[in-house]
Amino acid sequence: MPLFEFFCEECSHHAELLVGRTEKPACPKCGSKKMDKLMSAAAGRVASGSLSMASSCPPPEAGPCSPHCCRLPQ
Repeated sequence: MPLFEFFCEECSHHAELLVGRTEKPACPKCGSKKMDKLMSAAAGRVASGSLSMASSCPPPEAGPCSPHCCRLPQ
């Protein structure tokens, strides 16, 4: 099963969960099923070391990437 990042709309808890692609997980903190799947930053290994992306967000001129975008005020 793949690892996905989720945000709970009820209690604002962030969680990484192993779930099937169509499975709707419950929040491990409050039990709510109102979980939003988030876009995670990708990372990979290359022969000379590691390669990772700084952010999964689009460029600033494109606007926020989701309601929970890292560029929106907290």
